[in-house]
Amino acid sequence: MRSQLITPEGFEKLKAELDHLWRVERPETTRKVSWAASLGDRSENADYHYNKKRLREIDSRVRYLRKCIDDFKVIKYHPSQDGRVAFGAWVEIENDKGMNKHLRIVGYEELIGEKDYISMDSPMAKALLDKKVGDEAIVKTPAAEFVWKIKKIEYRK
Repeated sequence: MRSQLITPEGFEKLKAELDHLWRVERPETTRKVSWAASLGDRSENADYHYNKKRLREIDSRVRYLRKCIDDFKVIKYHPSQDGRVAFGAWVEIENDKGMNKHLRIVGYEELIGEKDYISMDSPMAKALLDKKVGDEAIVKTPAAEFVWKIKKIEYRK
């Protein structure tokens, strides 16, 4: 089961996506479907079939976003988080081979299109939570265990 937590930025991004799909993309795609249908024979009309498919995708995403937005719990930064890794933190870590990573712990829905974000439900995030600078986090995966040292914790307010 995925957590239903989300950062304020992620929540606003999903609301903006929903608004764009509903107010811009859906009406535009509906117009295209109507236009393509007016041309007659729909059985071989690629525009009609493509835009009907796109309309189904939009409607599916809109339903999903409406449901999710109602269920999400927005977690805002609080000064008590300073000094330890918590939801929404940017964390700089280093392994024993000198490899560095800069990651942000976020909710599952915020991962799309963000390469430095990790889900709070991931093994890495679970190992990092509640740690402080200088602590070691042992990340257990089915393949092996990895040790990462926390170099820096940051919250962008």
